[in-house]
Amino acid sequence: MREIITIHVGQCGVQIGNSIWELFCKENNLFNDGTLQEQNEPESVDRDNTMFYESLEGKYTPRAVFVDLDSDICDEVRVGELGKLFSQEQILNWNENAGDVFARGRYAVGKKLIKQCLDQIRKTANQCCNLQGFIVTHSISGGTGSGFGSYILENLSDQYSKKLNLCCTVFPSPNMATSVVEPYNYVLSSEALRSFSDLTLCISNEALYRICNDHLGIPSPNYLNLNRIIAQLLSSVTISMRYDGSPNTDLTALKTNLVPYNSIHYILPSMAPLIPSYKQHKLTKSNEELTVDCFERSAVMAKCDPLYGKYIACYLQYRGQVLPKDVFSSITTIKRSRSIQFVDWCPTGFKSSLSRCKVKEAGGEELGGYLKSCTMLANSTCLGEIFSPLNHKFDLLYFERAFVHWFLDEMPEYEFGYRREDLAYLEKDYEEIAVDNSDL
Repeated sequence: MREIITIHVGQCGVQIGNSIWELFCKENNLFNDGTLQEQNEPESVDRDNTMFYESLEGKYTPRAVFVDLDSDICDEVRVGELGKLFSQEQILNWNENAGDVFARGRYAVGKKLIKQCLDQIRKTANQCCNLQGFIVTHSISGGTGSGFGSYILENLSDQYSKKLNLCCTVFPSPNMATSVVEPYNYVLSSEALRSFSDLTLCISNEALYRICNDHLGIPSPNYLNLNRIIAQLLSSVTISMRYDGSPNTDLTALKTNLVPYNSIHYILPSMAPLIPSYKQHKLTKSNEELTVDCFERSAVMAKCDPLYGKYIACYLQYRGQVLPKDVFSSITTIKRSRSIQFVDWCPTGFKSSLSRCKVKEAGGEELGGYLKSCTMLANSTCLGEIFSPLNHKFDLLYFERAFVHWFLDEMPEYEFGYRREDLAYLEKDYEEIAVDNSDL
């Protein structure tokens, strides 16, 4: 038994968490209160209680902690359809507000509230026999997800130093902004992601909006639509940790196969097929076609184009009616493709896993119900495209020292320069990795 604890931070993280546990309940044949439905599928009970804790009464409770500095979003979880799934102590909120400012979430408010949050994480960890790590969902656009989320990551790394942290991080989008100080929050939170996250799944709302518009027939998607797509992603990422797979995997195996250097741990996720669940009966694509689709720009969940970069490593998770020989054939097809390039020092960086569990519908018509699917996690040099435009927006804003005074009551100004310099080194790392050694 190797358990995983999920921590959902800030408005974005809490709402993603709600969609994740909605989906996990369906996958495990659980009612919304955590009691077991009649079991029709042999694989439908969570293997070894990886994500759920089973009480003596037979009730399943998520190994999860929800955290927000104000009460509005957490109250929605409490009174929502999943309200009875969680105990009240799992949902933590206060009558505070980070005001979309990293410094308030990290220093002013965060320092007062971190102890209660860590106490609940410790209680959840004490229910685990062999904890393998944490999955943190958050956005680094607002104050709570960036500031308090960074503080939580720092403390997890300190108190659980041998456990892995996987961050599902929603990055700001260059062409979509919810706050004028997003570039500051992004840059200031970069230190925690670089130092205390072992794997960071890079997601942008702009890419998810494009998927909804172009593939799912949702012209005006809301956050619930986006969060259910992210839930399907995390379901597939963890499917071979929760159910028997071929082979089974865990967070350590993911890091080993995807991260060549500790600083290069940012991961590009993609999925196929991307069609509404009500059209799944029309799906006629072969496994090879689904695999190729994962490498297309239209399938990735971040604002970058993988065709303009080189791959360092890929992890392919297949689900449903897929045979091992199909997996081998699909990977062979990718290796022969001239449009998909790998860095010359890692020319065959593929890892795959196969699970018989098909994709369940998340509750809406976004995704699900497919007989087979493929999810890819890729480490690619194209991820530099995510950082470059956001760094440029920071430079424009900071050159004028615009809105800097919102941060200076809680933190020294030199942190802006230090964190921006770290990101410049990260950009340089991706540029150097992409260089072909034969050209030197």
